[in-house]
Amino acid sequence: MNNLKIIGLNETDGAQISEKLNILLANYSLFYQNTRGAHWNIKGEKFFTLHPKFEELYDNLVIKIDEVAERILTLGHTPNHNYSDYLTQSTIKESKEVSDADKAVENILASFKVVIDLQRDLLDASEKAGDEGTNAQMSDYITEQEKEVWMYNSYLGK
Repeated sequence: MNNLKIIGLNETDGAQISEKLNILLANYSLFYQNTRGAHWNIKGEKFFTLHPKFEELYDNLVIKIDEVAERILTLGHTPNHNYSDYLTQSTIKESKEVSDADKAVENILASFKVVIDLQRDLLDASEKAGDEGTNAQMSDYITEQEKEVWMYNSYLGK
């Protein structure tokens, strides 16, 4: 018996939510790599503040990448894994601004905006489908990320 029958979701909803999750996965993957780049390349007086903060963020992002991929599998679909797919599906683009502290933080905030918007869309879709698993996952992510947005904005003095 397939996963969707056991967890009580229909095929159409599972496919639509998985498609949205794959887009989220692509965006998380670019967000992760951009954050790694900032971690590796940050320069200047803010290095000692941001270097460990960026590492904390990318460690958290890699966990989310795995969780989103596993949710797609739970819904009976295949998570994309090629960067070529990610580059075409992601709204977040590769960042060249990885050495300047403020620009790196602004890029992180813009990336949070993208993933939070995608997760809100997934909240709506999963609620309509009765997909409590995806709904709870997205709700947890949003709650955590809203606090991160506040902290990064505070760092910028906003």
